[in-house]
Amino acid sequence: MSIFSDEDKVKVLSDIIEIQTINDNEIEVAQYFQQLFNNYDIESKIINVEGSNTRANLVAEIGSGSPVLGVSGHMDVVTTGDRDSWNYEPFKLTEDEDGNLHGRGSADMKSGTAALALALIEIKEAGTLNNGTIRFMATAGEEITSSGAETFYKQGYMNDVDALLIAEPSQDGPVYTHKGTMDIRVTSKGKSAHSSMPELGFNAINPLADFIHYLNEAYSKVDVKSDILGTPTMNGTVINGGDQVNSIPDHAEALFNMRTIPDFDNEDFEKLFNQIKERVEQAKGVQLSVEPYVNRVPVYTTANNKLIKDTQSFAQTFFNKEFNLTSTTATTDASFFMKDKDEDFSFVMFGPGDPGQAHQVDEYVSKTVYTQFVDFYTELFPKYLNR
Repeated sequence: MSIFSDEDKVKVLSDIIEIQTINDNEIEVAQYFQQLFNNYDIESKIINVEGSNTRANLVAEIGSGSPVLGVSGHMDVVTTGDRDSWNYEPFKLTEDEDGNLHGRGSADMKSGTAALALALIEIKEAGTLNNGTIRFMATAGEEITSSGAETFYKQGYMNDVDALLIAEPSQDGPVYTHKGTMDIRVTSKGKSAHSSMPELGFNAINPLADFIHYLNEAYSKVDVKSDILGTPTMNGTVINGGDQVNSIPDHAEALFNMRTIPDFDNEDFEKLFNQIKERVEQAKGVQLSVEPYVNRVPVYTTANNKLIKDTQSFAQTFFNKEFNLTSTTATTDASFFMKDKDEDFSFVMFGPGDPGQAHQVDEYVSKTVYTQFVDFYTELFPKYLNR
C-alpha cells in the first residue's frame, strides 16, 4: 500500500515550488527533503557547493552493497523573466482546469526530483528492495554550470555507481544521449586614449572584430553531423567593449555558446578558438585570451544496457503506450556524472514533464503524469536491482 496519496505528492511538489531557487538557495530544498527523509529513517547528507552557505547538494541512500543505482534531479530553476507575462503566480503551484500544475520548476525539474525522493521513501517503507543500493543525488547549479554534479563527481559519489537515471522532463520517451554545452569568453586588451588622438591608445574592439570574422569563416567550413544528435552549433551571443563614445576602448569581450556532439566535441571547439586566437595575434601583434567557463561534454551511450531496456519495457506496460528511445539537444548533469564512464555505461533520462515546457512562461507539468511517475519509479527501481 502506498505511503503517499496523490494529494500528498502534490503537496510536496507545491512546497518545493514555493522555495525560490533561481540559480541559488538550493539548500532550503535540500533541508526540506532531508526532513522528509528523516521522517522515514532515511539518512541523508547536505553537501555545500561552491563554498556557499546557500548552494548545496543532498545525498541519501537505501539498501546496501552493489549494484548501485544512482538517481538524480536538480533543485535550481531559471529566472521567471517578465513576471507580468505569467498568468499564474510563478512560485505558487496552481492547478488549472485541465489538471496541469503551473509554477516555475514544475517541469524543469522539481517534479522529477520530488518523484525520485518520494519513490525512495515508498520503496524503503514497502521493503521491496532486496538487492543493491539506490543513491539519491539532488544537485545544485545545473542550470548554469552543473556545479553540484561536478561536486558529486569530484567527491567520488559516482565511483561505484553502476547505472544512472536522471529525471529531467522527458515523459514522451527515454533519452540515452544528449549534446554537450560550452561557453567561451574571448577577451581583447587595449589601451585607452582620447578618440581625437587614437595613436596614443589601442582599440581593443578591432582585434576582437577580426577574431569573430575569422572564427565564423572557419566554422562555416566545419562539416560534421551525427545521425542521432545532428550538427554542433556555435553562436556569438554577447559583445561588450568600451564605455564612452569619445574614448578608445581598452577592453572588449565576446561570449560564445556551443552545443557539442561526440563527433565535434568541447575539445574540438577549444582547439578551433585557439587556432583563430593565434592567427589574430600573429597578424595584428596583439594578445587575446580564450577562456572556457562552462564546459559540459556530450553524453553518448549505445542504449544497449539493462537499465534503459528495463525502463523502456516497463514504461510501455505501466503507461500502456509505446515509447521510443530518443536523444535531446539539451544538456544535463550526466555530463559530469559520467565523465569516466564509457558508451556501454547504463544511463537513461526519463522523468515527468514535457521538455518543451522547460524555461517557459506559465511552465507546467501534468498532475497525472507527475503522480504516476512516483509509482513508476517505485516499481522500476526494485525490478532493476533485484534481478
